[in-house]
Amino acid sequence: MKIEIFGTGCPKCKKTEENAKKAVEELGIDAEIIKIEDINEIVKRGIFMTPATIIDGNIVKQGGIVTKNEIIATLQKLKK
Repeated sequence: MKIEIFGTGCPKCKKTEENAKKAVEELGIDAEIIKIEDINEIVKRGIFMTPATIIDGNIVKQGGIVTKNEIIATLQKLKK
């Protein structure tokens, strides 16, 4: 699984990344967490509000922190 977090490094982006790490750890799964801070790449990917979280190509949320539980729910749904 691949979790991509888009943001320029603001506190909300950092919290989203932290929540992703906690969710992966709690589930005990193998997932790659990638933080994308380059504004050109963010725009190229069609993200207009940060932080944004994409899991395996599925946009989970744009413009807000994704909670650990939201990430867990999405990962479990995609695992099926």
